[in-house]
Amino acid sequence: MTRISPITLRGKYVTLEPLVEDHHDGLVEAASDGELWNLWYTAVPRPEGMRGEIQRRLAMQEDGSMVPFTTRLNDLVTGEPGKIIGMTTYCDINADLPRLEIGYTWNAASAQGTGTNPDSKRLLLGHAFETLNCVAVEFSTHWMNMQSREAIARLGAKQDGVLRATSRMADGSLRDTVIFSIVASEWPQVRSGLDLRLAKKR
Repeated sequence: MTRISPITLRGKYVTLEPLVEDHHDGLVEAASDGELWNLWYTAVPRPEGMRGEIQRRLAMQEDGSMVPFTTRLNDLVTGEPGKIIGMTTYCDINADLPRLEIGYTWNAASAQGTGTNPDSKRLLLGHAFETLNCVAVEFSTHWMNMQSREAIARLGAKQDGVLRATSRMADGSLRDTVIFSIVASEWPQVRSGLDLRLAKKR
């Protein structure tokens, strides 16, 4: 696999489009929906730090280690992308296998539980396995982020293990990281599960 190019992916509930600096104000509004930066076990930027986070992700895209997306909510009538609700990425890209991680993801509080997360993952996983021919896709989250761990497990990912004290959080605490993955042979089953979940929504 060569370098992954930015791409727009449109699903039932969300559209993932390449991150650009003009998304700043919409991302600040989305993060302010629930004041997500106050969740100590996540790393959602505060409004004053959003521009720096956008620039960090774009710099990582430039060096080939990340492909960042902005998540937009689709209009239920037209299907066209509208309000910005969050961010996600392909990261830790290993082009030789190929293998990558889906991570650095957050969505506005009001969008959680509405089908937007499984739709986003359906788009990202489908592109990774069916277009990029990845052998595996990884997910990681903070040990204490029970909501994220449960959401990853519901996708059909299997827990590979726990890495202790992998990084330091903003409050000074050390993060234990839970690693999950889906391998290529599991994708058809995972895809069917996601398609069923999305069909039942609304």
